[in-house]
Amino acid sequence: MRDLLEIRDDIDVIDKKILEIFSKRMNLAEEVANFKMTNGRPVLDKKREEEKLERLCNGANDDFQRVGIFELFELIMSISRKKQYQLLAKKGMSDFGYEKVDAYRTEGITVVYQGVEGAYSYAALKDYFPEGTSNFSVKTWREAMDALSNGKAEYGVLPIENSTYGAVGEMYDLLSEYDLSIIGEEILSIDHALLGIPGSTISDIKKVYSHPQALGQCSAFLEEHPKWERESTLNTAVSAKMVRDSGDKSLAAIAGEVNASLYGLEVLKSHIQNEKNNQTRFFVLSRKKIYKKDSDKISICFELPNKEGALYRILSHFAFNSVNMSRIESRPIPSKPFEYRFFVDVEGHLMDEGMQNALLGLSEEASNLRILGHYR
Repeated sequence: MRDLLEIRDDIDVIDKKILEIFSKRMNLAEEVANFKMTNGRPVLDKKREEEKLERLCNGANDDFQRVGIFELFELIMSISRKKQYQLLAKKGMSDFGYEKVDAYRTEGITVVYQGVEGAYSYAALKDYFPEGTSNFSVKTWREAMDALSNGKAEYGVLPIENSTYGAVGEMYDLLSEYDLSIIGEEILSIDHALLGIPGSTISDIKKVYSHPQALGQCSAFLEEHPKWERESTLNTAVSAKMVRDSGDKSLAAIAGEVNASLYGLEVLKSHIQNEKNNQTRFFVLSRKKIYKKDSDKISICFELPNKEGALYRILSHFAFNSVNMSRIESRPIPSKPFEYRFFVDVEGHLMDEGMQNALLGLSEEASNLRILGHYR
C-alpha cells in the first residue's frame, strides 16, 4: 500500500494541472463572450449544454462517476456563463428601466393605505411621509394597488412581513400582478392591546375580532382563553370600530392602543403580543420606477420550474458576484402546477458592477424576472 503523503503529492500535481486547464477554459469563455457580443447571441445555449453533458456522461465507468461528471461540468459551464455575463455587463451598464432621482416628490401628493384611521398601515404612513400629507383609505390591499395603478394616489403604504408571524403572502402575489415599484420601506414596532366597550372586563369577553396576522401574533394570550371565539377582519383598526359600533360588552378587538381613544374603547389588557420586540415591515409603492442615490436594497421576483438544482443555479449568481441575499420567499404559480415564483431581497446598489452582473445572469436564465424596486 502506498504512503498517504505520496498519494497526496500525486493529487497536488493533478490539481495544479486542473488549475492550468481551468484558466485556459476561462480564456476561451472570454473569446466566446466577445463573439456573442459581436453577433448578438445569448449567453445561455441550453440545448448545446444539455447535449454536451449527455455526451460527457456517456463516458462514465459507473453511475457514481456519471453523477460526478454531470455535477462537475454543469458547474464549469455555469462558471463560464458567469464570466461571460461579467464581460457583457462591462460593455454597458443597464438601468433596467429605473430612473435615479434626487428626492421623491412629497408636496401635493396623495397616499393610499388599507384600513381606517388607527390602523398600523396608517401609523407607518404618518412615520414615512411629512405631516399634512393627503391620504385616504380603502378596504382591501387589492383596492390600494388599483388606486395606485389608476393614478388616484401617488404612493401606497402596505405591509409585507412581520418579524414574528412571517410574510404577508397575498401582498407578494399582488406585487407580482401589478406593475408598481417599491421606493421605500418603513419598519414599525407593533404593540397589540385587547380593547373592549367601556365598563367591560376580560371576564365578559366571548368573541375577539382582529386581522389574521394580529390573531397569530397574540396566539399565546388567546390560548389562555380557549372559550373565546376568534373572527378575522380586514384590519385591526376596523376590528376596533366594529366593537365600538356593536356596543356589546362580550366583544373585543385586538389592535393598537391608539384605537381606544379614536373609537372610545377601553384597554382591557396591554402588550398581549407573543414577542415584545414585534415589528412589521411596510413597503412604500409608486407607479414610477424611480430610486434615490442612497438606495441600498433591491427586491426582485422570478419564476423557476420545479427541477433539481434550479434554484441553486440561479442564486449562485449572487454568490459569484459577492451580493448578499437578505430574504427569499416562494409562492406557487396558480396557472402552473408545482412551479414557483420566488421573491428575493438583496443588498447593494443597482449600478454596482457585481449587482449588474448578477441581474444580467438572472435575466438570461430565470423566467419572467422583474425588479420590484430599488430603495432604502
